[in-house]
Amino acid sequence: MTPSNDNAHASDRTPDANSSPRNHVGGSRVTWIPRLHPGRGGTREPDINVIRTTTLTAAGCAALLLATTAACGTVENLTAAQKIDRAADKLGERTSLSLELGLDATPAALTKLAQSDEEPLPPQMAKAFTQSRISFSVRSKKPLADSGEKDIVGAGLKVTGPDGMLAEYRLVGDFTYYRMNLDSFSKLAGFPAPTADELPKGEEGEALRNVVEGKWVKFKTDDLTEGLKESGAAGSGKGDKKASSDSVDSATQKKIMKAVRGALTRNVTFTDKGTKDGTDHVTAKASFRALLTDVFDRLRPLADELPEGAEFPTAKDLKDAPNKKVAVDFAIKDGALTRVSLDVATLADDARGAKVPLYMKFGEAASSV
Repeated sequence: MTPSNDNAHASDRTPDANSSPRNHVGGSRVTWIPRLHPGRGGTREPDINVIRTTTLTAAGCAALLLATTAACGTVENLTAAQKIDRAADKLGERTSLSLELGLDATPAALTKLAQSDEEPLPPQMAKAFTQSRISFSVRSKKPLADSGEKDIVGAGLKVTGPDGMLAEYRLVGDFTYYRMNLDSFSKLAGFPAPTADELPKGEEGEALRNVVEGKWVKFKTDDLTEGLKESGAAGSGKGDKKASSDSVDSATQKKIMKAVRGALTRNVTFTDKGTKDGTDHVTAKASFRALLTDVFDRLRPLADELPEGAEFPTAKDLKDAPNKKVAVDFAIKDGALTRVSLDVATLADDARGAKVPLYMKFGEAASSV
């Protein structure tokens, strides 16, 4: 199913696959990263700190999600870890999957957590953080655990905010589609959206005009690769192993999993918390800074085997990570993993009684993917 550009801000349909793929700039990726301005509803330095902490937290949460098949010391640890392992395997048996990342908190709770006598978090920023979501979905011809790149029939990435869709990518067959709600994005970021009169003339201006108007921009996925090669982003030297591919081969994937599992075995304790409202819960506990440091110390020797742009946090970044015990809750229903959550307030020096869970929720992908 392909969306239409009619009422693009509200529609989830993709443009007709027979329409021209040249609705883009130079056959390359349409990329736009706005500069946020302090004092006009944009991001301030304290907000940057919140974002950094949340990013590191998400990395830790993702690391704990990879706790499948972790070899733990006690019988209780082993049983609990195996329950997560089996629940993750259940997701791999599906032919479609959706993942949503967000904060399960009220603006008031986040404001309380980020409270500062000098510069409190603006209400509009608290609303934006707590009501924004990042969702990913994928659909395959085969069970996902057995799928290769050629088996994927569709994939999508969507970012939503308080006023709905902000930006969205979809991969359908040989084409990639992109759209954004520039009005909502500009309102959230705190800067004015460009008007039609401010856009350049010609093909480039037409493509940008479609973006400004919230229409789907379509281009051949292969053009992305060619555009990156021409720009040098994909690497030029034969010996440049790191830049030679934008994917990770199976051998490197195994090395990554071995490194992560080694860190988890050393740092994480699993506890079966029983069943509540038909959902099983397993908790994984670890020292946040120690776990992250161990994970990235083990991954750093693999840096040259990872795609271009895959950067690790510096030693200083890791020293700035909270040195606290964290607990990640894994929710399992009907044998499958449905949710992973972590209260980021536990990482604050003074949570002031606030609870701000960061979550990843798993489900089936929509039929439109």
